This record gives sequence, structure tokens and C-alpha cells, in this order.
Amino acid sequence: MRAAVFHEPGPASALRLVDRDLPLAAAGEVRVRIVLSAVNPTDTGTRAGRGVPDGVAPPRVPNQDGAGVVDALGEGVRDFEPGDRVWVWDAGYGRANGTAQEYVVLPRRQVVRMNDDIPFEVGADLGIPALTAHRCLTLAADGPARLGPGALAGRTVLVAGGAGAVGNAAIQLAKWAGATVLTTVSSKEKAGLALAAGADAVIDYTEEDVAARIRELSPAGPHVIVEVNTANLDLDLDVIAPGGNIAVYVAGKVSVPSFKAMLKNVSLDFVLTYTTSPEQKANAVAAVAEAANAGAFRVGEDAGLPIIRFPLDRVADAHEAVENHAVGKVVIEVTAP
Repeated sequence: MRAAVFHEPGPASALRLVDRDLPLAAAGEVRVRIVLSAVNPTDTGTRAGRGVPDGVAPPRVPNQDGAGVVDALGEGVRDFEPGDRVWVWDAGYGRANGTAQEYVVLPRRQVVRMNDDIPFEVGADLGIPALTAHRCLTLAADGPARLGPGALAGRTVLVAGGAGAVGNAAIQLAKWAGATVLTTVSSKEKAGLALAAGADAVIDYTEEDVAARIRELSPAGPHVIVEVNTANLDLDLDVIAPGGNIAVYVAGKVSVPSFKAMLKNVSLDFVLTYTTSPEQKANAVAAVAEAANAGAFRVGEDAGLPIIRFPLDRVADAHEAVENHAVGKVVIEVTAP
């Protein structure tokens, strides 16, 4: 099989296509033929040597997320059949083999069945972005542990950066769960994408007074804020509802106006999907799978997340596209559907 490998941390050009033996599925494992491998910022970070520490040294095959079909089953795995359509999560975390290869072997729990009518493009986006979004939306002490229809009914959610992959997933999951969703963006193009994702209102922070607009749309303030930029915390504390929750899912230096937070009894949490608890991860996987199979999770330009495709032999270009902040979801076409 073909696999993209980096033998030491470095730029995207460090990635090389190599031929490898087909891996075997051991007891409790599933071998998946990868159709699409998704590229996330943490994937490029791991390749560059600044990713989440997981104790695994190169050589490594990058990329955590992907979608494909079941190819072989290890002993004891009885709830799949070869040919089943699936998506996978955290494929390369704590392991040397991610999804930028034609076949990957994973523990059963990291392989998730999806309905036959779900596009592989959707499956490839159901790992880091959707699981991160789910955790951000379920951190509040008085909120649900697992999303489902009506779980956020009566709540207002503010999503910062609604045109990004996590922002798009947060909008779609929050709407599926019954929330009113506001989002901020930086351009008219991105505003169109956020509306396509299902946001109830979009605020262009380059042209509008964000705080005033949020107060106009939600006088009581959003109950949950999904935050992509720690520089926004002062604004977040100005507009958030008393007792609200701010979930931050990106790294950055934090300066918190603590008295503002104290006055409103606001909680501030940080999210990294890789290191959530087994129960939190199981809730996220189950909810995201349910939303996708119900048709509530979509991708593509008409769903606010354009798909940007690269063949496997251009894996370096795919990584560079993410590093250059491509608007949309970057996927690598690994094998034919």
C-alpha cells in the first residue's frame, strides 16, 4: 500500500510517499481502507514538531481523521462487515500510523459506522472538528453531557469564527440540539458560509460593533461561547449571560479580566479533544454519529464548509493549504470510493 511518511519533524516537504506492507488486524481491531484523509491544524503541527505530545517519535504517517470502508476484521469484532462505510477518529494520536495511507488498522472503538447515504466528505470531518465542537457545547455545569435534539433548547450559543471547521461543526451541532446560534466572521464571504451552516445571525467584526450587535440579538447574553481566539475574552465577558460558559479550543496566551468573570460567575474552560475523558469522548462520538446519520451534519459550500481536494501524491500541498489558512475543509483523496 501507499503511505505518506515523515521521518523527522519539518516542513510539509518532509512528507514522502512510500510503499508499505498491508497491515494486519489483530484481535479487537478493524482495518479500514481510507477513501478520504482530512488535514487539521494539529496534523500539520505534529508533522512540524510542535504538535500535541504523545510520546511517539517519527517515522510517522500523519492525519487523525478520515473516512472509508471496512476492509478486514480482527478476532472478536462482530458488529462490522467488510464494505461498511465508516469514519475514524484520533487515528494518529499515540500511534505512528494516521490516515494519510491507503489502509489503517485501529481499535474497534475508533471506527464508527455511518449510513450508506452519508458522503465520505462528511465522515472525514467528523473527527477533530466535530468532537471538539461537541465538547465545547457540553462543558457548562448545567448543560447536557451529550447533545441530541432539544438538548440546547432555550439556550443561545455564540460561535467565534463560524467559517472555520470547528466553528462550522459547532453551528450545525448547536442548531441540531435546538439552540439559537450567533456567530462572528471576518468577511462577507465567510458570513455567507456561516449562514449556510445554519447560524441564526452573523456578525462581521470588521464592519460592526460586535458587542452592541450581540446585545441587540441576545439581550440576556449567550449562555455558551465557543471561542477560537483568546484575545476575545474581554469581549466575551462583556456579552455573556450570567453563569455562562466560555470554551476555548485553541492555544494562546490568556489574560482574563477576572473581576468581570467573577461578577457574572462565568466559567472558562479549555478543550483538547485528544485528552478528554473516555466518557466525554464516548458521548461526543455517539452524538456526532447520530447527528450525521440523521442528516443534520453536512459539508460542502452549500453547508458552509467548502471541500478542498488533493490527491495522495500532493499530500505536502494539502498540509501547506492548511498552514496557509485555507477556507474550507482540506481532504486528501487516498483511494477510490
